Order: sequence, then structure tokens, then C-alpha cells
Amino acid sequence: MGVLDLKQIPRVKTISKEVFIKEYVIPQKPVVIERLTEDWPAYTKWSLEYMQEIAGDKEVPLFDDRPINSEFKFNEPHASMKMSDYISLLKSQPTRYRIFLYNLLKEVPSLQKDFTFPDIGLRLLKKLPFLFFGGEQSTVFMHYDIDYANILHFHFHGEKQCILFPPEETKYLYKIPHALISHQEIDFFNPDFDKWPALQKAKGCVTNLSHGETLYMPEGYWHQMTYTTPGFSMSIRATPRGVVNFTKAAYNVFLMRHFDNLMRRLRGQKWIDYKNSKAITKTHKVNNIKG
Repeated sequence: MGVLDLKQIPRVKTISKEVFIKEYVIPQKPVVIERLTEDWPAYTKWSLEYMQEIAGDKEVPLFDDRPINSEFKFNEPHASMKMSDYISLLKSQPTRYRIFLYNLLKEVPSLQKDFTFPDIGLRLLKKLPFLFFGGEQSTVFMHYDIDYANILHFHFHGEKQCILFPPEETKYLYKIPHALISHQEIDFFNPDFDKWPALQKAKGCVTNLSHGETLYMPEGYWHQMTYTTPGFSMSIRATPRGVVNFTKAAYNVFLMRHFDNLMRRLRGQKWIDYKNSKAITKTHKVNNIKG
């Protein structure tokens, strides 16, 4: 077993648009902005109790940490329950159940009055942001986003750990072919370097987000989120700034995703097993690892 090479993500209390673009967006470096949301009504209002009160009657999709297989895709829920029951579960005990990419602000329009789109120099997409909820120790496995967006990730209620790797570290992360994830058997908290030797070369970064803090994740960054306490987050996205990543995003959305779905239908679990095996052999070949 081993320890990943992770540095702490830089933090600032506040930041100007000009400094944010110059020091973080242009060089594509992550940063935590601690007080970006302090003037939002959400900063004082948003808690699990408030969400339970205002959205308790909504039926919500739930995900857990089971490996992707031929039955369940990356973005396909495993269960559902009323929001009130789900939040009661979060508050009563650790659970692996998460809410992932849920448009609660569309279901409960009054929540839209609780935040504003930050004037921070990004071309923010003004469609309604998604919310993410998780129970204590629930984890979103290591992945990067299909659209190569610049992401502002706002956390509320409790604390979550965020592990990030820049795109140039992909060759060490056992990326699954025709997918956006790393091999799901990897334990990024306690990696087995005998089984996953390329991980020893990967250089990433880490931070713990508390209520009201904002993480900027640059384009194509790998990320794994773990809720150290029950809580929830909201993400606002901005389009890629360059042609290269815009082209990669278009390929993912219009070609790669559909090809992978077709192969799932044609080959089922054999396709999943093939991709998992290929992730290992390709990573070891690229890094000249024998055996």
C-alpha cells in the first residue's frame, strides 16, 4: 500500500476577476475561493434541513458506489426515494447513496433566487446548475467531465474531500477506454502500488471544502469527491476556452458516448471486462511497466 503524491490546492479569501483569469484560468490551475458565496442568500439558508423542508416531497434519483457494469451506466441511478426520507437517512447514519447531477432548482424554482452567477471572467452557462448530495463517506469515483468544462463547485453543509489530477497525468491513472473514468478497483485513499504501479508517478492535488467554499476545477481535470460528512454541492459550468478541448468535448458527446452504448448493447458485460483489462495493459505499456 502507498500514499498518493498530492499537494494542497491553493486558497484565497476573495479574488478579483483579473487575478482569477491570469493566475488560475489561463494556466489552468485549481484554486479554492473561500468567500465567493458570502453575499448569496444560499450561504445562510442552504442546509440539509432547509432542503428537506422545501423539497421533501420530491422523488430523487440515488446512486451508490457499485462498479459500472452492463446493467448500470455511469449516469444511471440505482434507486430512488423522497427527498425528505433521503435527508433523514443522511442525518441518521453513513450511507453510500448519493444524488448525482440532479436539477433540483428546476423542481423547486424558489431556490433559483438564492444564488447569482459570479462575475469572475468565465463564460458561464446560464442553464440551471445541478446539485449533488452525499452521505458520510460516500464517494464519486475518479473521473473527468464529458464536456471539458471549467467548473465552479460550491459546497454547502458539512465537508467534502476533493482529489484532483490534471489531464497530463492521465497516462498514470488507468483510464478506461471509451469512457471518462479510471479503473474502479483502485482505492485512491490507500492505493496498492504493487497492483497499480503507475499511480506512484501521478502528481495531483487535494483539498477539503467546507460550507460556502468554492473550488475552481479547470478543463478536463480528473476529480474524486468524498463526503467526509453529509452535505451537498452545486456546480456552475463554463465552456472550454480553446478549440482543442472544445473538439474533445464534441467527440465525447457525439461519438464516444454513443459508440460505448452500442458496444454495451452488443457485447454486454464482455465489453466492460474488455475495457477494464485494456486500461491496465495500455497504462503499463505506456509507462514501460513489465508484468
